[in-house]
Amino acid sequence: MGLRFAATDEPVRFSPASLADAARRIREPCLVVESDDGGRGVAFGGTLTTTASSGVPVLGSLPPLFPEHLGDRSFSEIHGCRFPYVVGEMANGIATARMVVAAHKAGLLGFFGAAGLAPARVEANLDEIQAGIAQNVGGGRADAWGTNLIHSPHEPDLEMAVVDLYLRRGVTRVSASAYMDLTPMVVRYAASGLRVVDGRIVRRNRVFAKISRPETAAHFLQPMPSSLLEPLVRAGHISADEARLAARVPAATDLTVEADSGGHTDNQALPCVFPAVKQLALQLSRKHEVQALTGEPIRVGAAGGLGTPDAVAAAFAMGAAYVLTGSVNQSAVESGLSPAGRALLCGVRLGDVTMAPAADMFEMGVKVQVLKKGSMFANRAHKLYDLYRQCASLEAIPAADKQKLETEVLRQSVDDAWAATRSFFEKRDPREIVKAEQSPKHKMALVFRSYLGQASKWAIAGDEGRALDFQIWCGPAMGSFNAWVEGTFLAPVENRSVAQIGWNLLEGAAVVTRAQQLRSCGVPVSDDAFLFRPRLLEV
Repeated sequence: MGLRFAATDEPVRFSPASLADAARRIREPCLVVESDDGGRGVAFGGTLTTTASSGVPVLGSLPPLFPEHLGDRSFSEIHGCRFPYVVGEMANGIATARMVVAAHKAGLLGFFGAAGLAPARVEANLDEIQAGIAQNVGGGRADAWGTNLIHSPHEPDLEMAVVDLYLRRGVTRVSASAYMDLTPMVVRYAASGLRVVDGRIVRRNRVFAKISRPETAAHFLQPMPSSLLEPLVRAGHISADEARLAARVPAATDLTVEADSGGHTDNQALPCVFPAVKQLALQLSRKHEVQALTGEPIRVGAAGGLGTPDAVAAAFAMGAAYVLTGSVNQSAVESGLSPAGRALLCGVRLGDVTMAPAADMFEMGVKVQVLKKGSMFANRAHKLYDLYRQCASLEAIPAADKQKLETEVLRQSVDDAWAATRSFFEKRDPREIVKAEQSPKHKMALVFRSYLGQASKWAIAGDEGRALDFQIWCGPAMGSFNAWVEGTFLAPVENRSVAQIGWNLLEGAAVVTRAQQLRSCGVPVSDDAFLFRPRLLEV
């Protein structure tokens, strides 16, 4: 004889409205029951009995569901945070030190946006982060934060200088982005501090590899190659013992699968690319016995297009160990983007983003996803790339195009633009000037890259005179987020904090997950059960 449920404090829920309410009670255990006519419903509290004549049959039970447990439990245990949620590293300091500290206090894992900043500025922000986290009460562990390590193909010395800084300052987590392959810099960081404890290889430093293709992921999922390790040993950057251990384990401990995101992106659909990468990670982890060697799995997280609870829930349903948000946090009060830029983001809809040439990989034709609404940046950036492809030098630009370039884009003569660019590289990397003097094509690229690089800085500074040139990295998640929060407390820009954005996305994802659990148990939950309206949360 099966169990039966007898209601006491509240009746069994069978109506669509009451079932939708039941889906929101995620932190309570509930029972799936069946009525006399075969209908299925949900019950809370009450008593259980085996008496055939009392109550309704119990078909199953669901335990409490907490947002903390949506991802891989090892993520929070290893990284010392409460939630399986990463606040991503938006470049040029848009993911500010203040944002990292706020994320830490909220139990999230924040990464500082170090890309594009000189080492001295990065170090000043590390000071601010460490001082702020030291004052946090109730947040994650003291080391539960990270910063960005971006591949810099034009400036390898800068990339190595940043690694030097991170190692010297004891930064134990980096998000490695824009890498197509391993470099000596990321391998040096990953290998530094490797040791054996109780028969297992223990890491001091952890690499979150942000990738968008399986072939790129494979480089981070296999043992670090001797072709990179041996020169690092000879240079004194790592020890022979560290190299020996690194030759047995992958560079990455966590793999962030980046789909259709702001900034550098392949515009991949998350439901397509994530399963492929996750399967590859599982295959290579088993092949190289990663869990046996280190005692932990390689965790695969999801990013790109995550602007609503439904999207976050879908990512976790695919097996994401954690989720990472980026675009939506640019509109947060802790963002380094100017008030004018954040106001623009609050008006974004799904079709308001586009692709434009990237400053850091301009000559390679690499593009980034940016805000289209309210800015002429994308159109002007495309024109610069067209001129670069068609012309051999600045002097070869047709007169009509040159006039528009000087009056509308550069706002100065080509000669003055080169003088300013030259002055910049005299301090940044004089080798670029030598190369430009030998190659008119490279000189043109540097001038055009100067505009592209400054455009993001104008958006950060809120330069009113350059408002139409704002480069704001943004993916479609921003549009879906704005549609979701419309008419709620999260609609005004002044209410958007990384804590409330993250908590509401996670809380809503748990509600969506519970609604789907009930539906998969045969309970006829309506579409209303999958809707979660943002509200002021204290967790």
